[in-house]
Amino acid sequence: MSFTGKYELQSQENFEPFMKALGLPDDQIQKGKDMKSTSEIVQDGNKFKVTITTGSKVLSNEFTIGEECEMELLTGEKAKAVVHMEGNNKLVATLKGLKSVTELNGDTITHTMTMGDLTCKRISKRI
Repeated sequence: MSFTGKYELQSQENFEPFMKALGLPDDQIQKGKDMKSTSEIVQDGNKFKVTITTGSKVLSNEFTIGEECEMELLTGEKAKAVVHMEGNNKLVATLKGLKSVTELNGDTITHTMTMGDLTCKRISKRI
């Protein structure tokens, strides 16, 4: 199953408390929660490039399954991570105490981030 495509955010759960726990300033959280967000994923075998655009902010990360890489977090911080593939439709990574699971089901991507006992879920549809 290929992740390649453009996806538009449809809904999100627990966004504000999760972003606050990550250390994002309130003004950025308020701006970000109501903005349209699109994700573009390009998959070439085990190599991925993920670009998330929210308003004028663009976050782009590249990685190869099973290899250590440096990823930029929403806070602008960089952290080392290894992304693993579970089955043929789930990407899992842990960085700086944050667990990220991106699951593709048909035309829907569910991105679940967990830190401690806080979970944020973002659901996007292919456009």
